[in-house]
Amino acid sequence: MKPLVLQGCGTALVTPFTPDGAVDYEAYASLVDRQVAAGVHFLVPLATTGETPTLSAGEKTAIYQVVKEHAKGLPLMPGVGVNSLPDTLGNIRLLEPLGADALLVVVPYYNKPTQQGQYEYFKAVAAETSLPIIIYNVPGRTGANMLPDTVIRLAEEVPNIRGIKEASGKYDQVSEILRRAPEGFTVLSGDDDMTLAFMATGAHGVISVASNIAPAEVTQMVEALQRGELEKARTLHHRLFPLFKACFAETSPIPAKAALAQLGLCGDTVRLPLAAASDSTRALMHKVMEELWK
Repeated sequence: MKPLVLQGCGTALVTPFTPDGAVDYEAYASLVDRQVAAGVHFLVPLATTGETPTLSAGEKTAIYQVVKEHAKGLPLMPGVGVNSLPDTLGNIRLLEPLGADALLVVVPYYNKPTQQGQYEYFKAVAAETSLPIIIYNVPGRTGANMLPDTVIRLAEEVPNIRGIKEASGKYDQVSEILRRAPEGFTVLSGDDDMTLAFMATGAHGVISVASNIAPAEVTQMVEALQRGELEKARTLHHRLFPLFKACFAETSPIPAKAALAQLGLCGDTVRLPLAAASDSTRALMHKVMEELWK
């Protein structure tokens, strides 16, 4: 199995909104430009951090076109998964013609599928596209954890299931996947604060929230890990760790947007059912960034 190009540091892009709640496409383009200039390895638009469940089909298409225009050839992995097979396939049909290097598909949320249900769902999704599928396992949001046996079964039996974004926070689970996965199967950390441990064990990178704010620094840490420079990576991890934690002081992407607003890069508006950052979160993000770049 040929390794995917989607390795290293990938940013799960926020979706900026104007104060009245419309997508701010100009700010979005600037955010993508900043990511490219910082040297990130790939981009992940329209995923959880992008508040995608609140976006219309037209907004998704327009956002993806902005990303593609400004990505300067960086690999793209849009999020397409929801908790309904027809709607997931609808998102694939919407975005696949625009070009993508892989598709990020979340374990269906709310439904709480069994392991067999998860297997059959991903097999059905993969059958409808020739693009590589990256599983997104995030039980804290979905209510359903995909276990290593199911991951390995999909990796071995479905040719275009090519990797997993693992955000279970379970190091033993990731270790088991890395130990048993077929060669070329990509494992990405879905938690910034677990990237050091996961990559030291053999994972291939991270899909990061914190790199919205500090793209160069997160990329430097990941590249140090890719080169086996553990001491340098450890130093960067400790420097970035307060930011990693602060990004989840409230439901993501609320804190990240508060930080980006303080940097003057976009507004901090989120769409309901999310609510604006609390004063304490704004103060925390200010403090963390001040310490990061002092």
